[in-house]
Amino acid sequence: MDADSADTNGASDGGTGGGAAPAPQVWPSLRARDARALIRFLVEAFGFEEVVAYGEGEFVAHAELAWPEGGGIMLGSDRPTPEGGEPWPGGPGTFSGYVVTADPDALHARAAAAGARITMALYDTDYGSRDFAAADPEGNHWYFGSYPGAPRPSAG
Repeated sequence: MDADSADTNGASDGGTGGGAAPAPQVWPSLRARDARALIRFLVEAFGFEEVVAYGEGEFVAHAELAWPEGGGIMLGSDRPTPEGGEPWPGGPGTFSGYVVTADPDALHARAAAAGARITMALYDTDYGSRDFAAADPEGNHWYFGSYPGAPRPSAG
């Protein structure tokens, strides 16, 4: 799928059908054993952009990484559960997510050059997407592809 066809089914505007993409309202979140190293890897290998990283030294209380094509993730250092709270649902290395990109071939080359462990080589799906998968140093699984999701129903 090329960038022009992605634009016609809503990838450039969050699927809203008109104008700029809305600010992210759903944030996949993960914890890391070494959050600062994971941030550096996600920026270098996959092209995320660090927006903020709060914390001192190697501890990251909260970080936000933007995906240049829209959306983003939040992450922080793994830490003990606060008294009275429920444990974090997944430990470091248990995250999995699909990230839309207009150029999976270039992103695959970037990720491989940066040392990402490619877990699934580039391939074309039967629904028109071009995908690959990689793991980060923490063990999280990232799936990248050109499929932007089905067009959203129009409001009204």
